[in-house]
Amino acid sequence: MRSTLRTLRAERGWSQADLAERLSVSRQTINAIETEKYEPSLTLAFKIARLFEQKIEDIFSPEDI
Repeated sequence: MRSTLRTLRAERGWSQADLAERLSVSRQTINAIETEKYEPSLTLAFKIARLFEQKIEDIFSPEDI
């Protein structure tokens, strides 16, 4: 699954640790999402979308699209 998470985070000047703290997950989780090694749960995807004030589908998309 592709995501714009890295870009969104960088635009705000947040480190992976900063974002992880805001989402109550580990820095490793953020890294894994950004490197497409892990797909977030639906709950985490909603938390990310709310934090960035965007729709889930604006942040995450299947690789085949």
